[in-house]
This record gives sequence, structure tokens and C-alpha cells, in this order.
Amino acid sequence: MYILSETDLSADLTPLDEAWRRPESFVLLPDKSGVSREWLGHALGEVPRELDHDHFGLLTSGSTGQPKLIIGSRDRAKSLAAVLHRLQLSEPVRQTVLLLPLSYTYAFVNQWVWATVHKRTLVPTHGLSDPEGVEAALQTATDAMLCLVGAQVPMLARYFSDRSFPGVLRVHFAGGRFPQERLDVVRSLFPRAMIFSNYGCAEAMPRLTLRRAEDSDDPNDIGKPLPGVALKNGADGELLFQSPYGAVGFVGAEAFQAIGPDKWAGTGDLAEPTPSGTWRLSGRSREVFKRYGEKISLSLLMSTVSGAWKNNALFYREKDRAGEEGHVLLLAPAPSETEVRAILKGFRANHARVLWPLRIESVDSFPLLPNGKVDVLTASTLPGRTVHWYQRI
Repeated sequence: MYILSETDLSADLTPLDEAWRRPESFVLLPDKSGVSREWLGHALGEVPRELDHDHFGLLTSGSTGQPKLIIGSRDRAKSLAAVLHRLQLSEPVRQTVLLLPLSYTYAFVNQWVWATVHKRTLVPTHGLSDPEGVEAALQTATDAMLCLVGAQVPMLARYFSDRSFPGVLRVHFAGGRFPQERLDVVRSLFPRAMIFSNYGCAEAMPRLTLRRAEDSDDPNDIGKPLPGVALKNGADGELLFQSPYGAVGFVGAEAFQAIGPDKWAGTGDLAEPTPSGTWRLSGRSREVFKRYGEKISLSLLMSTVSGAWKNNALFYREKDRAGEEGHVLLLAPAPSETEVRAILKGFRANHARVLWPLRIESVDSFPLLPNGKVDVLTASTLPGRTVHWYQRI
């Protein structure tokens, strides 16, 4: 495998087009991969030689913060792009505007591979670090598609509060909690767009389920599996999958691990089936825990927070003075006293006090990973945090 740097594609995507046509497998390396040359060299050395052709590699850190090299099949990725094209009703879409790094599996498959397979136009931007460039791209967009993560909605609202972009026909969300409570903002910005919630993981390369926004008012309802995808619960409640589109294997802390067609792979999420055939998330496996015997789901608590707070929010884990597991609510930017009272009112109305956060804090803004997701793993160490409320017991 040879390395293709995302930095080299910032001005011209031709090298990626050429790499896709060549038989040799390649790795698309993010601008800020966070991995050493030694680690990457070791990981590439672990990949079986039979994958040296017609495959590609992408780096991810998932929820653990540890690097992982995911190996995908070009044929599987093209098949997935074709399935998504049909299910997402993408035939009228003529172009896709890129607001996420191409090294992110979601953007790579749902946008670049899709555009390549269906001969559509991909419009690159520098993302929301360059709002003027994004605005120009969206103003001139015609019959366009966007792929976003939920953390981008507050930024879109801030930069383009008085604008709308009728040239966008499809808006997709993945890579985190679906912004159900902010759909009014999304619809105001993109008044002609169908909105979809997409769920998956890097090992799925990356899609497992899909639903239209209006099909549920529950942000944790991830919809039904794609054709050919099978889902089930593991012994500990983790959502497991089998997929004809998924990665063929990965290299993490250990040697290469193949994901065979009969192997059930883990998503890292806890979920349960619903009577209607959809699946409902209860959070990442690290986001569901017990506190004084009461089970806490941070994903469900976030639904309460989102009812009173329309900007960025996350929870990070912390033990209390008695050594019991707890959590802290971190907001950005700083809330007013009225907003803090509204959040506490929501907790009071919906949750026993043992489920409340240890503190409510704020920072000016959240740090983002290169793929546009919030860097949750650094939340507890961010400088300049302001405490607005704390548990007195």
C-alpha cells in the first residue's frame, strides 16, 4: 500500500482519482493523523499481501482515542454507494458540497465514492473554518447534497442565521447524535432539502442504517438496516453487525484482524430493536453506566439538555468524592443563568437527582477533530472552564 496525503489533495483531487483507477491499494492519510511514522509503518506491515490491490485504507480513532487502520474494499464501497443512491433518493442530485475531510469514511464513501460511481460533481471547500468559502459554494449550489455532523449545526446557525440555500436537495447527518431538536434550523437553511439520519461506524465502511428525519421524533432512533445488513445484540447489549459493504479488516493495537463475512463485528454502541423494525441507541458502551445502583444513559440525558439548550453540549465522565461514577455537563459557549435554570428544570422534571450531572460547566468553544466531530476525549482537561452549577450532596 502507498500513502496518499490529504494535504496533497487540498488544491487538486486528481491524485485521488488516479489512485482509485490504479490497481495498487492506497491509504488516505488525514492532515492531522496523530500517528507516528513508526506506528503507520507497523500497521501497513500487518496488512496481508492479498489486500495490496483493489483496496484502500482510512485511519480512525473512534471513541477510544487509539489509532486504527481500517481496510476497505473498492468493490464493496461502490456497491454501498449504489445502495445509498437508491435509498437516499439521490437521482435528482447533480453535485455534492464537501464540508468534511475526505479522510473521514462518511465523506469518502457518501460523497467522493458516490460522486465517482454516479458521475456527479464534488465541490471541495475548506469546511466551516472558512465560512465565506462555504457560503459561496452553497449560494451557487444547484441540486446539491451535503453530508454533515450534528456539531456543525450550531456553527451553521451562527454563520448563516439570515440565509437560506434552496439549491441543496439532500442533507445527511452521521458521525454522532442526530440533531433532531435543531431540525428547524436545518430546514430554515435548506428549505428544499430532504433530511436523513445515517448510522454506522468505520468498521461498517461506514453505513448500517438509514431513516428520513420525519419518520421519528426520537434522535436515538437510527432507522432500519440497509438491504443485506444484519443487526443483533451481543451478550452485553452492544449492537453487532454483519454487512456486505463493511471493512475487510483493521489494524489497531494488535495484529491485523479480519472481518469475515460470517463474523459479527461490534459498533461500540448499545442499542435495542423497536417493534417497528428500527433500532434505538442508548449510547456508546462507555456512556452507559451505573451510579449508586441506577443505570445512567448519557445519550438519553442529552435529549433533556437539548430541549433547553440549542448550542454545543457534551458529557464527560468523572468520579465523585465518594469514588462513585458520575458525569459533568460541558456547554459551549457560556449559558445565561436563565438557560442554566431551564436545563436544571428539565433534569428535575425527567430524572431522579442521582442521574443529574456533578457540575454544569462551560467553555468558549469545543475543540474539533479533523473529521469535524467534537474531541470528547480532551473535554475534562480543557482550560478556562467556568462552573455554573454543582451538586451540593
